[in-house]
Amino acid sequence: MKKIYYLKTCNTCMRILKELNPSSNFILQDIKEEEITVAQLEEMYKLSGSYEALFSKRAKLYKEMGLKNQPLNERDYKHYILQHYTFLKRPVIIINDTIFIGNSKKTVAAAKAVIV
Repeated sequence: MKKIYYLKTCNTCMRILKELNPSSNFILQDIKEEEITVAQLEEMYKLSGSYEALFSKRAKLYKEMGLKNQPLNERDYKHYILQHYTFLKRPVIIINDTIFIGNSKKTVAAAKAVIV
């Protein structure tokens, strides 16, 4: 499977998509328009090994809800990601059994190397 979870209102996600230029055999899912399902999140978890790795601590809601001052466990991270799309670290790129999470230059370069 080749899939990219992204947010089309996020300039960074759109820049990365343009840079990666995924072929038509990629499924693109705007997580604001089409919410992440439990099954999709569990698939991401299997590939990443951690809900925390999928969780964005840069989200506005993270600070607004005071979550940075609370001890969170894997169950909490899963709950918040399913509760609101902003908690998913973006983009999440899945290529077969490999997952790339986030927008760091290193992550994008690694994904680009596999896509090309």
